[in-house]
This record gives sequence, structure tokens and C-alpha cells, in this order.
Amino acid sequence: MKNPAELHADEELWFFVYLLEHYAAFKGRMTGEVLAEWDRLGITAEIYDGYFQYHQERLENAYEDIDSLAASGKHARNPALQPFSD
Repeated sequence: MKNPAELHADEELWFFVYLLEHYAAFKGRMTGEVLAEWDRLGITAEIYDGYFQYHQERLENAYEDIDSLAASGKHARNPALQPFSD
């Protein structure tokens, strides 16, 4: 039986592949082509590490963030994720 850390890593990898496949389909591109672009831009690990944010939102928010990372190297600002102000 896997330990909790291994199970979590499996879940992150599963979601990354899910996100990659759906993003590629959304953009009308091949999955390998998208992954190669992310690797070339140096954003693959950043997207993978976005699991905690991306899996809680609608996929379109992740797509916007990925597009922002690809264009500027910075995450998109999402007001829904900003701390509440008084």
C-alpha cells in the first residue's frame, strides 16, 4: 500500500495530465506540442506546482493562468483568490 505522500503525488500527476490534455483540446493543439512549448518556455514545473490552485477552480481559470505564464512568465491575477479586505 502506498503512503499518503505517494498517493498525493499520484493525484498531482493525474491532474497535471488531465489539465494538459484538456488545455490542448481547448486550444485545438496536440498534447505533445503543448507540453514541448511549456518545456521550452520553462513553465512546466510552475504549472505542475499549480495543482492546489487549479484543481479547486474551473479549468478555464487555469487556462487563463497558463496563457499568462506563457506570455509574461507571471501568473494571471484572479480576484477570487485574493484575500478578503475589510
